[in-house]
Amino acid sequence: MNTLRSRAVLPLVVAAFLLTACAGGGVESTSAPAVGGAADAPSLSREAAAPAAEPQAEDAAGEEAKAADTASNVTVAPVDRAIIYKAEMTVRAKDVAAAAESAKRMVTEAGGYVAEERSNSFSSRQESTITFKIPPGQYPGTLSRLGRELGETEQLHQGTQDVTGEVADVAARVKSAEAAVAQFRTLLTKAEKIGEIMDIEREIQSRTADLEALQARQKSLAEQTGMATVTITLVGPSAPPVKPVVEETGFLAGLKAGWTGLKNFAEALSTVVGALLPWLVVLAVLALLALPWWRRMRRRQPLPAPVPAAEAREEELVEKE
Repeated sequence: MNTLRSRAVLPLVVAAFLLTACAGGGVESTSAPAVGGAADAPSLSREAAAPAAEPQAEDAAGEEAKAADTASNVTVAPVDRAIIYKAEMTVRAKDVAAAAESAKRMVTEAGGYVAEERSNSFSSRQESTITFKIPPGQYPGTLSRLGRELGETEQLHQGTQDVTGEVADVAARVKSAEAAVAQFRTLLTKAEKIGEIMDIEREIQSRTADLEALQARQKSLAEQTGMATVTITLVGPSAPPVKPVVEETGFLAGLKAGWTGLKNFAEALSTVVGALLPWLVVLAVLALLALPWWRRMRRRQPLPAPVPAAEAREEELVEKE
């Protein structure tokens, strides 16, 4: 009996031991990842911090770029675009001549040159207007430097024009025109009749004129896009301040414009009358002098002879018939 009980209990003990071992193994398998996760926690925090640091660095770089753009107020287009840059600025300087020399030095250092210069000197004030040509890559920095170092900037106008499409169109038309001229010259070498030769020569002259016009336009676009244009006006301390032009609108603005137009018309009309008045006086005097002679000539003209009554009746009868 005891043997049977021991045999019945033994499988239960073995089963309990196996369950305990399985439970222990499960605890170890679940605890291992936990330990590994704890060990990898610093690396995960570093990986999480790295993406967070990248936007901050990008934001800082963006702020620096915005500050640079604000300083120059212009953005240079990509190299593959054909852009025309133009700027006009008025700067009040203490010494106009020294400021003009400084401006020339800055532009020369940037790789540009002076395209035009006009200087006016009066007893009360001095004024100098200089037109510079600057490489597009140096345009923003040079413009900012001119406005910052020469004096006080009172007025600044900037403009850009994208002519990439026009440049490509002109280049294609130039290529086509050159090919057409070459073809006509080939035909000219093969022509035998005089009429054909003359017709081909006229066509070559016409196509050559069109080609030269296209080439001139292409050269002009290359000059405008190759160098930015900056026109700076330097004024002395005693010059009157530049007032911004404000466009007026509304009823009063229209009334003012109409009144101004009426005054301009009246001034133009009075100018024309004043210019013609001496001539009218001379013509009137000549007419008065010629009037007696004209009357005398009319009196000397013979009167038409009277028609006899019989002839007049015959003419009336003929007309009736």
